[in-house]
Amino acid sequence: MTQSPTPVHDAVRQHYAERIKSSAPCCGDKAESVLYPLDLLATLPEGESAVSYGCGDPITLASLRPGQTVLDLGSGAGLDCFFAARQVGQAGKVIGVDMTPEMLERARSSAKRLNLANVEFRQGFLEDLPVDSDSVDVVISNCVINLSPDKSKVFSEAFRVLKRGGKFAVSDIVTDGELPKEVRASIAAWAGCVAGAVDAQEYVAMMQAVGFADISIKPVYFDREAIDNSVREMNLDVSAYSEDSIYKAAYSAKITAYKP
Repeated sequence: MTQSPTPVHDAVRQHYAERIKSSAPCCGDKAESVLYPLDLLATLPEGESAVSYGCGDPITLASLRPGQTVLDLGSGAGLDCFFAARQVGQAGKVIGVDMTPEMLERARSSAKRLNLANVEFRQGFLEDLPVDSDSVDVVISNCVINLSPDKSKVFSEAFRVLKRGGKFAVSDIVTDGELPKEVRASIAAWAGCVAGAVDAQEYVAMMQAVGFADISIKPVYFDREAIDNSVREMNLDVSAYSEDSIYKAAYSAKITAYKP
């Protein structure tokens, strides 16, 4: 099957193509130091951590080992791939898949500059991964699956490419309760990793349906300032809604599972 882009894909691709030109992180100017431990950041040359669009730290969550093959879903400018490449070593391999040409160009350029021969970046959709079945030890992702209009297909593809016993370790946005309808209807909010988020229980159910086992979702709440910045950036009027519906409904989560 060859995936065709939907209007959501097109909007998300345009959004991130524009963001890479400005190098603005998604969670504020200090996003990297909030998301990643300092010892992990220290493994990259100065300046390489400047472009992050994530909502968590899937690298620490994945507990990577030398020699593993790692797949990053929605690899963006490549930050998590570069972290992973250092941890799996020359005997390992890291594959980043992204649909945005501008992101891929930046990631490939950075990998070459960092002399990381064990990393490659492929253009493609998460719903139709350009990766062989049963070929990956660990699937990681950082605030990207919520962007997909067909999350069940993303989970199915992740399950397909994982080896038996392989690990799924992602940071993503999920919800606890319903988001305001203005947020759900906003394409800017979808591209901003909010409107496409689903309830945590639904997330688990979709993963179970494709075969994942031992699924765990643990919340990581952002502070008020970070959420305020996101609401302003999306130009949303949420004045008619309670604070709980804005500040507690959507949250970042650490999600792990295994392919039995």
